[in-house]
Amino acid sequence: MKVLHLIRHAKSSWDNPDWADIKRPLNPRGLESCQIMAPEIARYCDFPEVFCSPAVRAQSTLQGFKEVLPELSDWTTDEALYTFSSWDLLEWCRQLDESLEQVTVVGHNPALTDLCNEVGDQPIDNIPTCGYVKLQTVCSQWRELSAGSAKVAAFLYPKKFR
Repeated sequence: MKVLHLIRHAKSSWDNPDWADIKRPLNPRGLESCQIMAPEIARYCDFPEVFCSPAVRAQSTLQGFKEVLPELSDWTTDEALYTFSSWDLLEWCRQLDESLEQVTVVGHNPALTDLCNEVGDQPIDNIPTCGYVKLQTVCSQWRELSAGSAKVAAFLYPKKFR
C-alpha cells in the first residue's frame, strides 16, 4: 500500500508586486505556521522521500520545518511540482519509482486539493496554506493511483492548532 503525504506551502508574501510568482517568500504568518505545523505533521509523517516545488515559498516551508525537526533530511527539488494542475500532479505521482512506499510532496493549490478530491474517499474544500493531508492508497504500484484509490487518513491545518 502506497502512502502519499501532501503539504501545501505556508502563507506567502504579496508585499512586492515585482516578484515573480515562483520567487515569493513566506510572510510572517507563514513562518509562524511552519513552527506550529511541523511537530503536528511529524505525528503522521516521518518525511520519507520528500519532493518539493522549486518555488521559494515551498522551499522555505521545508526550511521552516527543518528548524523544528532537525531530523528532516534533505529533499529533492523537482521543477514539475511547480504546477497548479491536479492532472499534472497525478501523472507525476504515477511515474514515481515503485520502490518508494511513502512519498511527501510539498506543492501548490489548486493541484493538491484537486488531487485529494480526485483520488481520496472524502471531499476537502481546500487545503489551506501549510495544510497537510495523508492519503493511504490501496495501490501496490504508483501507476495504479486513480479515482477513489485512497483514504484520507489525516487532514491538518494551522487553524486547528492556533
